[in-house]
Amino acid sequence: MKKKRSRSKRQDALWGYLFVAPFLIGFMVFMLGPMLFSFIGSFTDYNLTSKMNFIGFGNFKRMFTQDALFWKSLYNTIYFVLFNVPLTTLFSVFLATLLNQKIRGISFFRTTFYLPAILSGVAVYVLWMQLLSPSAGLINTFLSWFNIKGPAWLFDPEWTKPALILMKIWSSGGAMLLYLATLQNIPGTLYESAEIDGAGMWAKFKHITIPLITPIIFYDVITSTIGSFQIFQEAYVMTKNGTGGPANSLLFYNLHMWNKAFVAFDMGYAMAMSMILFLIVLVLTFINLKLAPRWVHYAGGQN
Repeated sequence: MKKKRSRSKRQDALWGYLFVAPFLIGFMVFMLGPMLFSFIGSFTDYNLTSKMNFIGFGNFKRMFTQDALFWKSLYNTIYFVLFNVPLTTLFSVFLATLLNQKIRGISFFRTTFYLPAILSGVAVYVLWMQLLSPSAGLINTFLSWFNIKGPAWLFDPEWTKPALILMKIWSSGGAMLLYLATLQNIPGTLYESAEIDGAGMWAKFKHITIPLITPIIFYDVITSTIGSFQIFQEAYVMTKNGTGGPANSLLFYNLHMWNKAFVAFDMGYAMAMSMILFLIVLVLTFINLKLAPRWVHYAGGQN
């Protein structure tokens, strides 16, 4: 009997490994393999046409002491993350709260606000380039109706990053849908009990709604932070030849890394940059995970 049980367990394990094999193979080939290759290549002067010559920490030393655009791209990316993540999160929560009302035609509004999240990226960027045109753009035209002179947006270094943040807020329908689904799962009895105790609209939102959606806020903050650090397409499409815009104001980290890898063919240096970006995102994610028990609340009552 013991032999039969052990044989059955081995067969079950074999079938289990067989079913997860496609994922494991894909992970090894397309994720773990390239990561290890980038880690090794970051210590070489590899340029796609020559052999890898080990230079130790030479790429990192050049990055921190000789490449002024490295610090500029890092500043642009951190600026974008610091403003984009909280603003898109707040707007998504606000929008989901409005769309959680039981009124006639609410499905139409939910669909309308979600549509920007599924539109093609490049098409959206081209559209926003037209909207942000200083002379004929719809946004500046709208501002002129109120005697407000609109900025030059993508042609003014002080307004290029706010322009991209505005575009990101407009396309926050995906996060809005997550918050909306969470809001609809909050039991109505909680609000009824709060009303009996004399709680107003703001008190109910602060003490019931916000605590119960903190798990989704936590997830959204983590994914939005990682995604914001990876911003690339917007700057590449909306600036001429991916140069980073006026005064390198849109030269984000990934765009600078792209230019080093596929324009200058300095692949070893680009892989070193990817390792720094990996460490930054890893540290920030670890900090968020450590801070989560202090403000994330679950329905079971345990943080």
